[in-house]
Amino acid sequence: MEFVHYSVMRHEILEHLVPPSDRPAKMVDCTCGEGGHTFLYLSKYENLTVIGLDRDSVIQEKAIKRMEKFGDRFIPKNTWFDTFFDEYENQDLDLVLFDLGISSFHFEESQRGFSFSRDEELDMRLDKNASISAQDVVNGYQEQKLADVIYQYGEERYSRRIARAIVERRKTGKITRTEELASIIYKSVPPNYRYGRIHPATRSFQAIRIEVNRELDRIEPAVKNAIAALKSGGRLAVISFHSLEDRPVKWLFKGMAEGSSAKIRILTKKPLVPSEEEITENPASRSAKLRIIEKL
Repeated sequence: MEFVHYSVMRHEILEHLVPPSDRPAKMVDCTCGEGGHTFLYLSKYENLTVIGLDRDSVIQEKAIKRMEKFGDRFIPKNTWFDTFFDEYENQDLDLVLFDLGISSFHFEESQRGFSFSRDEELDMRLDKNASISAQDVVNGYQEQKLADVIYQYGEERYSRRIARAIVERRKTGKITRTEELASIIYKSVPPNYRYGRIHPATRSFQAIRIEVNRELDRIEPAVKNAIAALKSGGRLAVISFHSLEDRPVKWLFKGMAEGSSAKIRILTKKPLVPSEEEITENPASRSAKLRIIEKL
């Protein structure tokens, strides 16, 4: 079985998120995906059990296959991480890891329209049973709402023009393919914007994906409840890939670390970033930021 995802900041994670060595330890990998980080941990620490969370049952099957040799030290859970921690009542975790990036599997193998570089059906659901898909957003949202989504979740300055072009185009028929949507966006923006550092559809596709999966809504409650589930001295790490993910984590940590009733200690006053060597090896890691806390 081939694994296409590159697990970012592996060295930094293994250096700062270390389980106790004198007893059995428990970790939750909140975004397990193909199991890259989990595999590293189970390989290195024989006293460790990892609960691997992922809402996508297809990619989780790859992780289960990858972790077969570790037996019952790997416990897969097919769920969203915010749902898991909302229902988790124990305070018995030693380590928690959130890697908020979307797996390369989804862009390269899932065939659900996460990427405009492949002509696929517009879907973008991490949970295949979710009620809202990318097609529902693109074809069903009113122009104002669609523009707001693209602006807020994509930080796209031409969101109004893009939304207007989408609404105008869908009058002639439903937009169902990634290539078609990318073409509409490309033609709707000014000519000089079409030849920038990134494709003009990049931010809009990100925004629609975030809307479909409610990605940003899940972060703060999940991290807060995960901290509550840690043992005293337990550590939690969050890897984010853009400011919309990093900002709520930064301010949550800051608030929980202040005052006489502080619940955590921030171990990374400034977020750690990938080494030049890693960026050369995996250019997609260049925007990653790693924040780590310890529960008091």
